[in-house]
Amino acid sequence: MADRPERGRSERGRPERGRPERGGGGGPRRRGPRQRSAQRPAERARTADPARDVAFQTLTAVSEGAYANLELPRQLRRAGVSGRDAAFATELCYGTVRMQRLYDAVIGAAGNRPVDQIDPPVLDVLRLGCHQLLAMRVPDHAAVSATVALARQHVGAGAGGFVNAVLRRVSEADPDTWTERVTAPLTDEVDRLALRESHPGWIARALRAALVGNAAATPGTATQTLAALLHAHNTPGPLTLVARPGLGAEDELGDAGATPATLVPTAWTLPGGDPGGLAPVRDGRAAVQDAGSQLVALALAGAPLDGPDEQWLDLCAGPGGKAGLLAAVAAQRGAALRANEVTAHRAELVRNTLGAVLANGGRAEVTVEDGREVGAAEPDRYDRVLVDAPCTGLGALRRRPEARWRRTPQDLTALGPPQRDLLRSALAATRPGGVVVYATCSPHLAETHFVVNDVLKKRTDVTLEDVRPLLLDRAGEPLPGTGPGPWAQLWSHVHDTDSMFLALLRKH
Repeated sequence: MADRPERGRSERGRPERGRPERGGGGGPRRRGPRQRSAQRPAERARTADPARDVAFQTLTAVSEGAYANLELPRQLRRAGVSGRDAAFATELCYGTVRMQRLYDAVIGAAGNRPVDQIDPPVLDVLRLGCHQLLAMRVPDHAAVSATVALARQHVGAGAGGFVNAVLRRVSEADPDTWTERVTAPLTDEVDRLALRESHPGWIARALRAALVGNAAATPGTATQTLAALLHAHNTPGPLTLVARPGLGAEDELGDAGATPATLVPTAWTLPGGDPGGLAPVRDGRAAVQDAGSQLVALALAGAPLDGPDEQWLDLCAGPGGKAGLLAAVAAQRGAALRANEVTAHRAELVRNTLGAVLANGGRAEVTVEDGREVGAAEPDRYDRVLVDAPCTGLGALRRRPEARWRRTPQDLTALGPPQRDLLRSALAATRPGGVVVYATCSPHLAETHFVVNDVLKKRTDVTLEDVRPLLLDRAGEPLPGTGPGPWAQLWSHVHDTDSMFLALLRKH
Protein backbone atom coordinates (compact mmCIF):
# COMPACT_ATOMS: atom_id res chain seq x y z
CA MET A 1 0.00 0.00 0.00
CA ALA A 2 1.31 3.41 -0.89
CA ASP A 3 2.03 5.86 1.87
CA ARG A 4 -1.16 7.82 1.41
CA PRO A 5 -3.18 9.46 4.13
CA GLU A 6 -6.43 7.78 5.07
CA ARG A 7 -9.39 9.28 3.26
CA GLY A 8 -10.53 12.39 5.03
CA ARG A 9 -7.22 12.74 6.87
CA SER A 10 -4.20 14.90 6.68
CA GLU A 11 -0.73 13.56 5.98
CA ARG A 12 0.07 13.54 9.69
CA GLY A 13 -3.00 11.56 10.60
CA ARG A 14 -5.22 14.38 11.81
CA PRO A 15 -8.71 14.56 10.38
CA GLU A 16 -9.35 17.14 7.73
CA ARG A 17 -11.75 20.02 8.13
CA GLY A 18 -15.26 18.82 8.78
CA ARG A 19 -14.15 15.39 9.94
CA PRO A 20 -13.45 15.77 13.64
CA GLU A 21 -11.01 13.44 15.32
CA ARG A 22 -12.59 10.87 17.51
CA GLY A 23 -12.49 12.07 21.06
CA GLY A 24 -12.81 9.98 24.10
CA GLY A 25 -9.39 9.32 25.43
CA GLY A 26 -10.79 5.97 26.30
CA GLY A 27 -9.20 2.62 26.09
CA PRO A 28 -8.35 0.79 22.93
CA ARG A 29 -11.53 0.82 20.92
CA ARG A 30 -10.36 1.22 17.33
CA ARG A 31 -11.80 -1.24 14.85
CA GLY A 32 -11.30 -2.05 11.18
CA PRO A 33 -8.30 -2.92 9.02
CA ARG A 34 -4.97 -1.29 9.71
CA GLN A 35 -3.28 1.00 7.21
CA ARG A 36 0.05 -0.50 6.20
CA SER A 37 2.96 1.38 4.72
CA ALA A 38 5.58 0.10 2.29
CA GLN A 39 7.96 2.77 3.46
CA ARG A 40 9.88 2.15 6.65
CA PRO A 41 8.56 4.63 9.23
CA ALA A 42 12.06 5.28 10.54
CA GLU A 43 12.99 6.69 7.14
CA ARG A 44 10.40 9.48 7.13
CA ALA A 45 9.95 12.27 9.60
CA ARG A 46 13.02 13.62 11.36
CA THR A 47 11.39 16.04 13.79
CA ALA A 48 8.17 15.91 15.69
CA ASP A 49 5.20 18.02 14.70
CA PRO A 50 4.18 20.73 17.20
CA ALA A 51 1.06 18.95 18.49
CA ARG A 52 2.90 15.74 19.35
CA ASP A 53 5.77 17.73 20.77
CA VAL A 54 3.33 19.51 23.10
CA ALA A 55 1.88 16.18 24.18
CA PHE A 56 5.35 14.80 24.88
CA GLN A 57 6.46 17.86 26.84
CA THR A 58 3.29 17.72 28.89
CA LEU A 59 3.65 14.00 29.54
CA THR A 60 7.23 14.50 30.68
CA ALA A 61 6.18 17.25 33.07
CA VAL A 62 3.34 15.11 34.42
CA SER A 63 5.79 12.26 35.00
CA GLU A 64 7.83 14.70 37.09
CA GLY A 65 4.85 15.80 39.17
CA ALA A 66 2.98 18.44 37.15
CA TYR A 67 -0.79 18.47 36.74
CA ALA A 68 -1.93 17.85 33.19
CA ASN A 69 -4.75 20.38 33.31
CA LEU A 70 -2.28 23.12 34.24
CA GLU A 71 0.71 22.00 32.20
CA LEU A 72 -1.04 21.34 28.89
CA PRO A 73 -2.37 24.91 28.40
CA ARG A 74 1.11 26.21 29.25
CA GLN A 75 2.72 23.99 26.63
CA LEU A 76 0.09 24.89 24.03
CA ARG A 77 0.79 28.58 24.56
CA ARG A 78 4.55 28.04 24.44
CA ALA A 79 4.33 26.23 21.14
CA GLY A 80 1.65 28.49 19.67
CA VAL A 81 -0.58 25.47 19.04
CA SER A 82 -4.31 26.15 18.73
CA GLY A 83 -7.48 24.97 17.05
CA ARG A 84 -7.53 21.45 15.70
CA ASP A 85 -3.87 20.85 16.54
CA ALA A 86 -4.60 21.81 20.15
CA ALA A 87 -7.53 19.38 20.22
CA PHE A 88 -5.28 16.66 18.82
CA ALA A 89 -2.59 17.35 21.43
CA THR A 90 -5.19 17.39 24.22
CA GLU A 91 -6.67 14.05 23.22
CA LEU A 92 -3.23 12.54 22.79
CA CYS A 93 -1.99 13.79 26.14
CA TYR A 94 -5.04 13.07 28.30
CA GLY A 95 -5.77 9.72 26.67
CA THR A 96 -2.19 8.57 27.09
CA VAL A 97 -2.10 9.49 30.76
CA ARG A 98 -5.41 7.76 31.42
CA MET A 99 -4.51 4.52 29.67
CA GLN A 100 -0.95 4.37 30.96
CA ARG A 101 -1.26 1.08 32.82
CA LEU A 102 -2.70 -0.81 29.87
CA TYR A 103 -0.19 0.72 27.46
CA ASP A 104 2.68 -0.22 29.73
CA ALA A 105 1.50 -3.83 29.67
CA VAL A 106 1.33 -3.72 25.86
CA ILE A 107 4.74 -2.07 25.59
CA GLY A 108 6.26 -4.64 27.93
CA ALA A 109 4.87 -7.48 25.84
CA ALA A 110 5.81 -5.93 22.49
CA GLY A 111 9.27 -4.91 23.69
CA ASN A 112 9.99 -8.17 25.50
CA ARG A 113 11.11 -6.32 28.60
CA PRO A 114 9.51 -4.85 31.72
CA VAL A 115 8.74 -1.16 31.34
CA ASP A 116 10.79 -0.32 34.43
CA GLN A 117 13.83 -1.22 32.32
CA ILE A 118 12.96 1.45 29.74
CA ASP A 119 14.25 5.00 30.18
CA PRO A 120 11.37 7.29 31.28
CA PRO A 121 11.51 9.63 28.23
CA VAL A 122 11.49 6.66 25.87
CA LEU A 123 8.61 5.14 27.79
CA ASP A 124 6.65 8.38 27.50
CA VAL A 125 7.21 8.38 23.74
CA LEU A 126 6.09 4.77 23.48
CA ARG A 127 2.94 5.49 25.48
CA LEU A 128 2.08 8.32 23.08
CA GLY A 129 2.63 5.98 20.14
CA CYS A 130 0.42 3.31 21.69
CA HIS A 131 -2.43 5.75 22.17
CA GLN A 132 -2.29 6.76 18.51
CA LEU A 133 -2.18 3.13 17.39
CA LEU A 134 -4.73 1.67 19.77
CA ALA A 135 -7.24 4.40 20.56
CA MET A 136 -7.08 7.13 17.91
CA ARG A 137 -7.86 6.98 14.24
CA VAL A 138 -4.34 7.85 13.24
CA PRO A 139 -3.08 5.63 10.41
CA ASP A 140 -0.38 3.24 11.57
CA HIS A 141 2.32 4.64 9.31
CA ALA A 142 1.67 8.18 10.51
CA ALA A 143 1.56 7.16 14.16
CA VAL A 144 4.82 5.19 13.99
CA SER A 145 6.68 7.69 11.81
CA ALA A 146 5.72 10.71 13.89
CA THR A 147 6.46 8.95 17.17
CA VAL A 148 9.87 7.78 15.98
CA ALA A 149 10.60 11.38 15.01
CA LEU A 150 9.61 12.42 18.51
CA ALA A 151 12.04 9.92 19.99
CA ARG A 152 14.86 11.05 17.71
CA GLN A 153 14.28 14.68 18.51
CA HIS A 154 14.11 14.36 22.27
CA VAL A 155 16.04 11.21 23.13
CA GLY A 156 18.33 10.17 20.26
CA ALA A 157 18.65 8.04 17.14
CA GLY A 158 19.15 4.83 19.12
CA ALA A 159 15.94 5.37 20.98
CA GLY A 160 14.24 6.02 17.65
CA GLY A 161 15.18 2.55 16.47
CA PHE A 162 13.84 0.93 19.61
CA VAL A 163 10.61 2.91 19.46
CA ASN A 164 10.21 1.98 15.81
CA ALA A 165 10.63 -1.72 16.58
CA VAL A 166 8.21 -1.74 19.51
CA LEU A 167 5.51 0.29 17.79
CA ARG A 168 5.69 -1.81 14.63
CA ARG A 169 5.12 -4.84 16.86
CA VAL A 170 2.19 -3.09 18.55
CA SER A 171 0.69 -2.27 15.17
CA GLU A 172 0.60 -5.96 14.22
CA ALA A 173 -2.47 -6.63 16.41
CA ASP A 174 -5.73 -4.82 16.99
CA PRO A 175 -6.66 -3.29 20.36
CA ASP A 176 -8.92 -6.13 21.47
CA THR A 177 -6.24 -8.70 20.74
CA TRP A 178 -3.67 -6.77 22.76
CA THR A 179 -6.09 -6.31 25.64
CA GLU A 180 -6.93 -10.00 25.71
CA ARG A 181 -3.27 -10.90 25.47
CA VAL A 182 -2.10 -8.80 28.44
CA THR A 183 -5.08 -9.49 30.70
CA ALA A 184 -5.23 -13.25 30.10
CA PRO A 185 -2.67 -14.13 32.81
CA LEU A 186 -4.80 -12.44 35.50
CA THR A 187 -7.20 -14.78 37.25
CA ASP A 188 -9.12 -12.26 39.35
CA GLU A 189 -12.01 -10.62 37.52
CA VAL A 190 -11.56 -7.20 39.16
CA ASP A 191 -7.82 -7.25 38.47
CA ARG A 192 -8.51 -8.00 34.79
CA LEU A 193 -11.05 -5.22 34.64
CA ALA A 194 -8.68 -2.78 36.33
CA LEU A 195 -5.96 -3.51 33.77
CA ARG A 196 -8.36 -3.38 30.84
CA GLU A 197 -9.68 0.02 31.94
CA SER A 198 -6.24 1.14 33.12
CA HIS A 199 -6.82 1.72 36.83
CA PRO A 200 -4.73 0.63 39.81
CA GLY A 201 -6.19 -2.52 41.32
CA TRP A 202 -6.71 -0.97 44.74
CA ILE A 203 -8.81 1.84 43.27
CA ALA A 204 -10.95 -0.61 41.31
CA ARG A 205 -11.61 -2.65 44.44
CA ALA A 206 -12.37 0.46 46.52
CA LEU A 207 -14.83 1.73 43.91
CA ARG A 208 -16.50 -1.67 43.75
CA ALA A 209 -16.99 -1.53 47.53
CA ALA A 210 -18.36 2.01 47.22
CA LEU A 211 -20.89 0.92 44.59
CA VAL A 212 -22.17 -1.83 46.87
CA GLY A 213 -22.00 0.37 49.99
CA ASN A 214 -24.17 3.00 48.31
CA ALA A 215 -26.61 0.42 46.90
CA ALA A 216 -25.61 1.40 43.38
CA ALA A 217 -24.94 -2.28 42.75
CA THR A 218 -25.40 -5.62 44.46
CA PRO A 219 -22.53 -8.03 45.06
CA GLY A 220 -23.84 -9.91 42.04
CA THR A 221 -23.87 -6.90 39.71
CA ALA A 222 -20.98 -4.93 41.20
CA THR A 223 -18.30 -6.00 38.74
CA GLN A 224 -20.48 -5.19 35.73
CA THR A 225 -21.38 -1.80 37.22
CA LEU A 226 -17.75 -1.20 38.08
CA ALA A 227 -16.87 -1.72 34.42
CA ALA A 228 -19.24 1.09 33.45
CA LEU A 229 -17.79 3.39 36.11
CA LEU A 230 -14.17 2.73 35.17
CA HIS A 231 -14.95 3.23 31.50
CA ALA A 232 -16.63 6.54 32.33
CA HIS A 233 -13.35 7.64 33.91
CA ASN A 234 -11.70 7.10 30.54
CA THR A 235 -14.26 9.17 28.67
CA PRO A 236 -13.99 12.97 28.82
CA GLY A 237 -17.03 14.52 30.42
CA PRO A 238 -19.03 17.41 28.99
CA LEU A 239 -17.61 20.91 29.09
CA THR A 240 -19.88 22.29 31.79
CA LEU A 241 -20.13 25.91 32.84
CA VAL A 242 -21.86 27.51 35.79
CA ALA A 243 -23.82 30.70 35.24
CA ARG A 244 -23.57 32.35 38.63
CA PRO A 245 -27.08 33.56 39.50
CA GLY A 246 -27.90 37.23 39.38
CA LEU A 247 -24.91 38.20 37.24
CA GLY A 248 -26.56 38.08 33.83
CA ALA A 249 -24.37 35.54 32.10
CA GLU A 250 -27.12 33.31 30.70
CA ASP A 251 -27.92 35.19 27.48
CA GLU A 252 -24.26 35.54 26.55
CA LEU A 253 -23.63 31.86 27.15
CA GLY A 254 -26.56 31.05 24.92
CA ASP A 255 -25.28 33.39 22.21
CA ALA A 256 -21.91 31.60 22.41
CA GLY A 257 -23.55 28.26 21.64
CA ALA A 258 -23.88 26.90 25.18
CA THR A 259 -27.10 25.12 26.05
CA PRO A 260 -28.82 24.84 29.44
CA ALA A 261 -27.96 21.53 31.08
CA THR A 262 -30.92 19.57 32.37
CA LEU A 263 -29.10 18.22 35.41
CA VAL A 264 -28.60 21.47 37.35
CA PRO A 265 -30.45 24.81 37.15
CA THR A 266 -27.22 26.79 36.95
CA ALA A 267 -25.31 24.52 34.54
CA TRP A 268 -24.66 25.11 30.84
CA THR A 269 -22.97 22.81 28.37
CA LEU A 270 -20.51 24.19 25.86
CA PRO A 271 -20.06 21.98 22.78
CA GLY A 272 -16.39 22.90 22.37
CA GLY A 273 -13.89 25.68 22.07
CA ASP A 274 -12.03 27.65 24.68
CA PRO A 275 -14.38 28.78 27.48
CA GLY A 276 -11.70 31.24 28.59
CA GLY A 277 -12.52 33.26 25.49
CA LEU A 278 -16.10 33.94 26.61
CA ALA A 279 -16.72 37.33 28.20
CA PRO A 280 -18.83 35.98 31.12
CA VAL A 281 -16.05 33.54 31.99
CA ARG A 282 -13.33 36.18 31.70
CA ASP A 283 -15.12 38.52 34.10
CA GLY A 284 -16.23 35.82 36.57
CA ARG A 285 -19.98 35.83 35.96
CA ALA A 286 -19.60 32.27 34.71
CA ALA A 287 -16.94 29.60 35.07
CA VAL A 288 -16.05 26.07 34.15
CA GLN A 289 -17.49 23.88 36.91
CA ASP A 290 -18.62 20.29 37.04
CA ALA A 291 -22.37 19.90 37.51
CA GLY A 292 -21.84 17.74 40.59
CA SER A 293 -20.05 20.56 42.35
CA GLN A 294 -22.90 22.90 41.46
CA LEU A 295 -25.37 20.46 42.98
CA VAL A 296 -23.42 20.42 46.24
CA ALA A 297 -23.46 24.21 46.57
CA LEU A 298 -27.14 24.46 45.65
CA ALA A 299 -28.05 21.72 48.13
CA LEU A 300 -26.50 23.73 50.95
CA ALA A 301 -28.24 26.89 49.77
CA GLY A 302 -31.55 25.07 49.44
CA ALA A 303 -31.68 23.39 52.85
CA PRO A 304 -34.64 24.71 54.91
CA LEU A 305 -33.77 26.79 57.96
CA ASP A 306 -35.59 28.08 61.00
CA GLY A 307 -34.42 31.48 62.10
CA PRO A 308 -31.90 33.81 60.47
CA ASP A 309 -30.23 33.07 57.16
CA GLU A 310 -27.53 35.69 57.01
CA GLN A 311 -24.11 34.14 57.65
CA TRP A 312 -22.72 31.45 55.34
CA LEU A 313 -19.34 29.76 55.59
CA ASP A 314 -17.33 27.78 53.05
CA LEU A 315 -14.78 26.20 55.36
CA CYS A 316 -12.37 24.81 52.70
CA ALA A 317 -13.03 27.19 49.84
CA GLY A 318 -9.98 26.85 47.58
CA PRO A 319 -9.82 27.14 44.65
CA GLY A 320 -13.23 28.78 44.89
CA GLY A 321 -15.66 27.13 42.49
CA LYS A 322 -18.35 26.32 45.03
CA ALA A 323 -17.68 29.57 46.90
CA GLY A 324 -18.35 31.50 43.70
CA LEU A 325 -21.77 29.90 43.30
CA LEU A 326 -22.60 30.19 47.00
CA ALA A 327 -21.62 33.87 47.05
CA ALA A 328 -23.89 34.59 44.09
CA VAL A 329 -26.87 32.84 45.69
CA ALA A 330 -26.16 34.47 49.06
CA ALA A 331 -26.09 37.89 47.42
CA GLN A 332 -29.57 37.32 46.00
CA ARG A 333 -30.83 36.68 49.55
CA GLY A 334 -28.89 39.44 51.27
CA ALA A 335 -26.65 36.95 53.09
CA ALA A 336 -22.88 37.21 53.50
CA LEU A 337 -20.35 34.50 52.67
CA ARG A 338 -17.07 33.88 54.40
CA ALA A 339 -14.83 31.81 52.14
CA ASN A 340 -12.02 30.33 54.19
CA GLU A 341 -8.93 28.67 52.78
CA VAL A 342 -5.88 27.39 54.60
CA THR A 343 -3.28 28.22 51.94
CA ALA A 344 -2.58 31.78 50.82
CA HIS A 345 -2.13 31.06 47.12
CA ARG A 346 -5.42 29.18 46.92
CA ALA A 347 -7.10 31.96 48.89
CA GLU A 348 -5.99 34.34 46.16
CA LEU A 349 -7.77 32.15 43.62
CA VAL A 350 -10.90 32.39 45.74
CA ARG A 351 -10.63 36.20 45.81
CA ASN A 352 -10.45 36.27 42.05
CA THR A 353 -13.49 34.03 41.84
CA LEU A 354 -15.56 36.24 44.12
CA GLY A 355 -14.68 39.43 42.26
CA ALA A 356 -17.76 39.48 40.04
CA VAL A 357 -20.12 38.99 42.98
CA LEU A 358 -18.45 41.75 44.97
CA ALA A 359 -18.55 44.08 41.99
CA ASN A 360 -22.28 43.43 41.78
CA GLY A 361 -22.88 44.44 45.40
CA GLY A 362 -22.56 41.02 47.05
CA ARG A 363 -21.10 40.56 50.52
CA ALA A 364 -18.24 38.09 50.75
CA GLU A 365 -14.84 37.90 52.39
CA VAL A 366 -11.90 35.57 51.99
CA THR A 367 -9.93 34.48 55.04
CA VAL A 368 -6.75 32.42 55.36
CA GLU A 369 -7.07 30.13 58.36
CA ASP A 370 -6.89 26.47 59.27
CA GLY A 371 -10.48 25.35 58.92
CA ARG A 372 -10.06 22.98 61.84
CA GLU A 373 -9.74 26.01 64.14
CA VAL A 374 -12.65 28.09 62.85
CA GLY A 375 -15.27 26.30 64.95
CA ALA A 376 -13.45 26.98 68.19
CA ALA A 377 -12.81 30.61 67.23
CA GLU A 378 -16.38 31.34 66.12
CA PRO A 379 -18.77 28.90 67.80
CA ASP A 380 -22.47 28.90 66.89
CA ARG A 381 -22.13 31.75 64.38
CA TYR A 382 -23.04 30.49 60.92
CA ASP A 383 -26.39 29.51 59.46
CA ARG A 384 -25.06 27.43 56.58
CA VAL A 385 -21.64 25.77 56.40
CA LEU A 386 -20.01 23.82 53.59
CA VAL A 387 -17.19 21.36 54.25
CA ASP A 388 -15.80 20.42 50.86
CA ALA A 389 -13.18 18.27 52.51
CA PRO A 390 -9.75 17.55 51.03
CA CYS A 391 -9.90 14.00 49.69
CA THR A 392 -8.31 11.52 47.32
CA GLY A 393 -10.37 12.80 44.39
CA LEU A 394 -11.24 9.29 43.27
CA GLY A 395 -14.57 10.61 42.00
CA ALA A 396 -12.92 13.06 39.61
CA LEU A 397 -10.57 10.75 37.75
CA ARG A 398 -11.85 11.65 34.30
CA ARG A 399 -10.97 15.32 34.87
CA ARG A 400 -7.68 14.61 36.65
CA PRO A 401 -6.10 11.93 34.50
CA GLU A 402 -2.86 11.60 36.48
CA ALA A 403 -4.55 11.31 39.89
CA ARG A 404 -5.10 7.56 39.62
CA TRP A 405 -1.34 6.99 39.39
CA ARG A 406 -0.42 9.31 42.27
CA ARG A 407 -2.90 8.32 44.93
CA THR A 408 -2.10 5.43 47.26
CA PRO A 409 -4.05 3.66 50.02
CA GLN A 410 -1.82 5.50 52.49
CA ASP A 411 -3.46 8.76 51.42
CA LEU A 412 -6.69 7.55 53.00
CA THR A 413 -4.91 7.12 56.31
CA ALA A 414 -3.47 10.62 56.10
CA LEU A 415 -6.71 12.31 55.04
CA GLY A 416 -9.04 10.65 57.54
CA PRO A 417 -8.14 12.70 60.65
CA PRO A 418 -8.36 16.16 58.98
CA GLN A 419 -11.65 15.20 57.31
CA ARG A 420 -13.13 14.38 60.72
CA ASP A 421 -11.60 17.47 62.34
CA LEU A 422 -13.00 19.73 59.63
CA LEU A 423 -16.49 18.30 60.04
CA ARG A 424 -16.30 18.74 63.82
CA SER A 425 -15.12 22.34 63.33
CA ALA A 426 -17.97 23.02 60.91
CA LEU A 427 -20.52 21.73 63.40
CA ALA A 428 -19.01 23.86 66.13
CA ALA A 429 -19.22 26.94 63.90
CA THR A 430 -22.89 26.29 63.08
CA ARG A 431 -25.63 27.83 65.19
CA PRO A 432 -28.37 25.61 66.61
CA GLY A 433 -30.89 25.13 63.81
CA GLY A 434 -28.22 25.67 61.16
CA VAL A 435 -27.03 23.13 58.62
CA VAL A 436 -23.75 21.67 57.42
CA VAL A 437 -23.13 19.95 54.10
CA TYR A 438 -20.14 17.60 54.17
CA ALA A 439 -18.94 16.81 50.65
CA THR A 440 -16.08 15.01 48.93
CA CYS A 441 -15.21 14.41 45.30
CA SER A 442 -14.58 10.79 46.23
CA PRO A 443 -17.01 7.93 46.71
CA HIS A 444 -14.53 5.96 48.85
CA LEU A 445 -16.39 4.77 51.94
CA ALA A 446 -13.47 5.73 54.19
CA GLU A 447 -13.91 9.36 53.12
CA THR A 448 -17.69 9.45 53.14
CA HIS A 449 -19.84 7.14 55.27
CA PHE A 450 -17.13 6.38 57.81
CA VAL A 451 -16.26 10.05 58.41
CA VAL A 452 -19.86 11.14 58.93
CA ASN A 453 -20.71 8.16 61.13
CA ASP A 454 -17.58 8.56 63.25
CA VAL A 455 -18.33 12.21 63.96
CA LEU A 456 -22.03 11.67 64.61
CA LYS A 457 -21.70 8.75 67.01
CA LYS A 458 -20.13 11.05 69.60
CA ARG A 459 -22.80 13.75 69.34
CA THR A 460 -26.43 13.94 70.37
CA ASP A 461 -27.04 17.47 69.08
CA VAL A 462 -26.74 16.72 65.36
CA THR A 463 -29.16 14.96 63.03
CA LEU A 464 -28.29 13.44 59.69
CA GLU A 465 -31.06 14.51 57.31
CA ASP A 466 -32.05 13.30 53.86
CA VAL A 467 -30.15 15.44 51.37
CA ARG A 468 -31.60 13.83 48.26
CA PRO A 469 -34.72 16.07 48.02
CA LEU A 470 -32.32 19.03 47.73
CA LEU A 471 -30.66 17.67 44.59
CA LEU A 472 -32.97 19.17 41.99
CA ASP A 473 -32.57 19.26 38.23
CA ARG A 474 -33.42 22.23 36.03
CA ALA A 475 -37.07 21.19 35.99
CA GLY A 476 -37.14 21.10 39.78
CA GLU A 477 -37.34 17.31 39.99
CA PRO A 478 -35.19 15.28 42.43
CA LEU A 479 -32.22 13.62 40.82
CA PRO A 480 -32.61 9.84 40.47
CA GLY A 481 -29.94 7.27 41.19
CA THR A 482 -28.37 8.91 44.24
CA GLY A 483 -28.84 5.98 46.60
CA PRO A 484 -31.19 5.04 49.46
CA GLY A 485 -30.26 8.10 51.57
CA PRO A 486 -30.00 9.93 53.81
CA TRP A 487 -26.77 10.96 52.12
CA ALA A 488 -26.36 11.05 48.34
CA GLN A 489 -23.75 9.69 46.00
CA LEU A 490 -23.42 10.88 42.41
CA TRP A 491 -21.75 8.63 39.84
CA SER A 492 -19.88 9.53 36.68
CA HIS A 493 -21.42 6.65 34.71
CA VAL A 494 -24.96 7.52 35.85
CA HIS A 495 -25.10 11.30 36.17
CA ASP A 496 -22.23 12.31 33.87
CA THR A 497 -20.73 14.31 36.72
CA ASP A 498 -17.88 13.80 39.13
CA SER A 499 -18.76 11.11 41.67
CA MET A 500 -19.55 13.59 44.44
CA PHE A 501 -20.71 12.52 47.89
CA LEU A 502 -22.71 14.82 50.14
CA ALA A 503 -24.41 14.58 53.50
CA LEU A 504 -26.69 17.10 55.25
CA LEU A 505 -26.34 17.56 59.00
CA ARG A 506 -28.52 19.77 61.16
CA LYS A 507 -27.40 21.05 64.54
CA HIS A 508 -29.96 21.33 67.35
